Amino acid sequence: MKSQIQVYNNFIENKLKEDNTNEEWDKISEDYLVKINFYQHERLIHLIVTALFALMETIVITATVITESIGLMVLCAAILTLLIPYVAHYYFLENTVQKMYLIYDKINERIKR
Repeated sequence: MKSQIQVYNNFIENKLKEDNTNEEWDKISEDYLVKINFYQHERLIHLIVTALFALMETIVITATVITESIGLMVLCAAILTLLIPYVAHYYFLENTVQKMYLIYDKINERIKR
């Protein structure tokens, strides 16, 4: 997913260096907006998953402190091991989508109306 977004954004950045007609810019703008919508959906799903893992981690930590169970400590470590990559990926998606908004604005600036 990460490389796919980066490759597509690089493609669009290169398109911005070209001199295209209004019709071509309209098509690029429409396509880019569709991609933004896909990645916004992806971002929302990852936000939900990340929030649920963080909630599970909080519950397990609380239960571990109360019961001092070794099994819960292992579960806590396992959830944390999954939570860290989820947070990192969500951070990437959030920043990338924000960057895509700026690129979309640049595309629309190129359309001569």
